Amino acid sequence: MTGTWEAGKGVLRLPSGRLIRGRGLRHPIPDGPVPAYAVYLLGTPPPRTPWEARWLRWPDFRLPNSRAEARSVLAEAWVRADAERVEIACAGGRGRTGTALACLAVLDGVPAGQAVDFVRRNYDARAVETPWQKRYVLRFAETAASS
Repeated sequence: MTGTWEAGKGVLRLPSGRLIRGRGLRHPIPDGPVPAYAVYLLGTPPPRTPWEARWLRWPDFRLPNSRAEARSVLAEAWVRADAERVEIACAGGRGRTGTALACLAVLDGVPAGQAVDFVRRNYDARAVETPWQKRYVLRFAETAASS
């Protein structure tokens, strides 16, 4: 087991108790432990890291290129967050990261219609930046139910 994050700035506590760090890659990596596993939500490949990382192609202000891949990658991040330090990050740490965190909240049992508000209350008040990102979270719940 690689441990989990401590609650604090940038770390979202899901109802299950899982802790997931969200961040913007434009900012320096925070002090403290590094992730064991990270998901980078970018339109272009992320920089190399000394920890295990997945790239989910997700252009800025848009949605993931592959909804099926996004579902799979986020489900893996949710499972791993039970015992590992998991980080979700995009360039700024709000739109794509907030959307992914809201999807993780749905996987964790937060009703889809409340997931964006949950992330805005507990992670960043400006998370999930576009109307289509909000709709994506609602539809993510539908695909989660059919899986």
